[in-house]
Amino acid sequence: MEKAIQVKGLRKSFKNNEVLKGVDFDVKRGEVFALLGSNGAGKTTIVRILSTLLKPDSGTVTVNGFDIASKPDLVRQSISLTGQFAAVDEILTGRENLIMIAKLRHLDQPRQVADDLLNRFGLTEAADRKPSTYSGGMRRRLDIALSLVGKPQVIFLDEPTTGLDPEARIEVWKIVKELSGSGTTVFLTTQYLEEAEQLADQIAILHEGRIIAGGTLAELKKLFPAAKVEYVEKQPTLEEIFLAIIGNKEAI
Repeated sequence: MEKAIQVKGLRKSFKNNEVLKGVDFDVKRGEVFALLGSNGAGKTTIVRILSTLLKPDSGTVTVNGFDIASKPDLVRQSISLTGQFAAVDEILTGRENLIMIAKLRHLDQPRQVADDLLNRFGLTEAADRKPSTYSGGMRRRLDIALSLVGKPQVIFLDEPTTGLDPEARIEVWKIVKELSGSGTTVFLTTQYLEEAEQLADQIAILHEGRIIAGGTLAELKKLFPAAKVEYVEKQPTLEEIFLAIIGNKEAI
């Protein structure tokens, strides 16, 4: 399958602090790729580099077939980024936010684009209200809708459910599944291990600046000790796998 993202030997330091120490991974087109890691592991730094907001110190990175160093403009045209906090204009209404982005992307019929996305994300009734009146889940839905204006082929979601209540988090999960189902490549960073377990086709664990484990959930489960049998077989959760891998690495 064609690769949507390829990263080899990625390094980045801030002053004397080396945040990324030679990161390697691939993301297949149309899959949900989850990058797990604790606070300070370097997840957001990777997202900022892949989305051309930050230059790496060394390594090669291609996104949607374009090198981020030599063709950043082409990378930007094919991606979208949703950060940890909803980046919506509080003065404009939900509809006006979408129309503004559609115009900035030079799309035909920006109002129709806005109406289609409002309908898709269940925001039609709230379309003419300002985002300050929205719930947390509605604001996040609008934020992701803004990211989809122009139908980007790769979307980066940097901890998209941080601070959301369980109901709003499930709403975002549904959106991510729909995106993947429509062929969009989703690069997801998260601290919620259940989120990765629910959504990801591939999972990578970032620890102290390096990818220390990666694969499907089934493949990662094979790294965990065999299931304990009491009355029924107990399969390890992704959280148990993550903590076991991190613990083993720190013990080395």
